Amino acid sequence: MDSHDGFLKYGRQDVQYRQVEERIKDYFEIDIPLSEEAIIHQAARCMDCGIPFCHGAGCPLNNLIPELHYSLQRDQWRKACEILHATNNFPEITGRVCPAPCEAACTLSVNDKAVLIRHSEYQIAERGFAENWIKPMPAKHKTGRRVAIVGSGPAGLAVAQQLTRAGHEVTVYEKEDRVGGLLRYGVPNFKLDKSVVDRRVHQLTEEGTQFVTGILVGEDISCRYLSRTYDAICIAVGAETPRDLSIPGRHLDNVLFAADYLKQQNRIVAGEKIELEQVISAKDKIVVVIGGGDTGSDCVGMARRQGAREIYQFEILPKPPDEPPLETPWPNWPNVSRTSTSHEEGCIRRWCIQTKEISGVGTTVGGLRCSEVEWIEGPHGREAREIPGTEFGVKADIVLLAIGFLHAPPRGMASRFGLDIDEGGRAKKDDACVTGRPGVFVAGDAIMGASLVAYAIRSGREAAAQIDSYLKSQ
Repeated sequence: MDSHDGFLKYGRQDVQYRQVEERIKDYFEIDIPLSEEAIIHQAARCMDCGIPFCHGAGCPLNNLIPELHYSLQRDQWRKACEILHATNNFPEITGRVCPAPCEAACTLSVNDKAVLIRHSEYQIAERGFAENWIKPMPAKHKTGRRVAIVGSGPAGLAVAQQLTRAGHEVTVYEKEDRVGGLLRYGVPNFKLDKSVVDRRVHQLTEEGTQFVTGILVGEDISCRYLSRTYDAICIAVGAETPRDLSIPGRHLDNVLFAADYLKQQNRIVAGEKIELEQVISAKDKIVVVIGGGDTGSDCVGMARRQGAREIYQFEILPKPPDEPPLETPWPNWPNVSRTSTSHEEGCIRRWCIQTKEISGVGTTVGGLRCSEVEWIEGPHGREAREIPGTEFGVKADIVLLAIGFLHAPPRGMASRFGLDIDEGGRAKKDDACVTGRPGVFVAGDAIMGASLVAYAIRSGREAAAQIDSYLKSQ
């Protein structure tokens, strides 16, 4: 790099957000982008270290992060955009929703604050669209081969774009009315405006990818039909089965899965009509979110925007340290306590809390009975043990279960194709994303279980490479 001491000249400048009082009144994105000059200064903090852990260990996509910063330092935005797209199909999306393990892996974070990476990625991609550098890239030659992709989340879209650009005829089947999967229905608009998704879908369509929505493969059309019609099939349906909580009172009304709650509100924000008696609103209600991860955080932000009176978030695991130990900053991520923008909007958070029972009157939820736990080493590893005398109750009008996801229902699309699945409900495959059935491939959370968007994109790119190789060998 031209300079190796930018980290001595400039401190980390974090992204600012719209004021809480303003943003909780709408569903618009909350980030306030940094200025161009600020981004260049932040890029200058990259040390060009001998082993870039951000690239090799932190980033699931292996983005060329030092090279990106080198280009930004020299004001070469277009080159940075090209470098970024060499490894990432949708950097404007990961630049918004990725928890940035690359920053946790940054060498500078050993004794200073990490280089600002995620927001630089966001800025590069948005500059690319504004300058019209990001254009459709249709294939110059067609192969005549046909590929069906089941699922239009980040993995499915990545597979589709790679294979369409390789010249294959690609059709994406989506059970919902709109394309995007998790990006469309799982991530709130205040983190990812859906116009960002639409912009990429438009690019894919211009490149030649075909989308068929409102079709559930296995019911509306058969798996046998796809096998007869297409030369290859890729299953990229995600991990949609939420983990449940088997405790007394689980059956009561308004005890809901977080995914269902977020999905409905995203539909409402998009202008879709929901029957009044089906609307789930937290207005003037006490909301308890069980689960301390990102999905739970999204529920907190959504409930706050709906006008909840009180919001609690309970996590059974211990509270991680506020900062990773300086001597070992990696791989402690994500085992550090993170306060999200949703938490800043108003929420009571507690750790080491076990929910024992959900109570109510008739069929209506009214509260929870909980207790504190401590984590001890048991015969099979760490286990939670209730602390005597710590039982307490809390009132609740809505209880949201945000305790993770298991697999794709029912036991995965893989079962509909007659594929082998493991104990976790994931499709079995070899290192090449190949299943036990010729011509059928899997990608994304269908094989990994619930994971990050960046991992889904990487898995999609890997599957596309294997499908392309398979088609060329036939």
